[in-house]
Amino acid sequence: MSFGSAAARRGRRLPAVDPCPCGSGQDFSACCGPILDGAPARSPETLMRSRYTAFALGDVDHLLSSWHPTTRPETLELEDTWEWRRLDIVRAQDQGTHGIVEFRAHWHDATAHTVGELHEVSRFRQAAGRWFYVDGDAE
Repeated sequence: MSFGSAAARRGRRLPAVDPCPCGSGQDFSACCGPILDGAPARSPETLMRSRYTAFALGDVDHLLSSWHPTTRPETLELEDTWEWRRLDIVRAQDQGTHGIVEFRAHWHDATAHTVGELHEVSRFRQAAGRWFYVDGDAE
């Protein structure tokens, strides 16, 4: 299953004081904004939140750059009709240079008039002081 965003929102940036799409309760500038701009994520959970935000905003560059080089695809196509509505973190763990994040991401497909949920356990690895998404098992 692929992630995506509504075409009208693809590649857009939020004002710094807007709530972050990841649902942390923080402003975009205090949460995922700096990570999307290149700052390292401090944990697998913060990287997962930034990746969710990148899917919601259509930021393919962040998605690819935060993907571990050993599993990263050459290109990434986002679903034009999906709008990401909410991220729920079920659990997050990191042990040394490895981590996992289990999450549920809720979406709405405006064209098909359907809603759904992606439930995934994602694996992360730290290299050169940065966390990277490796892969995940989706249900």
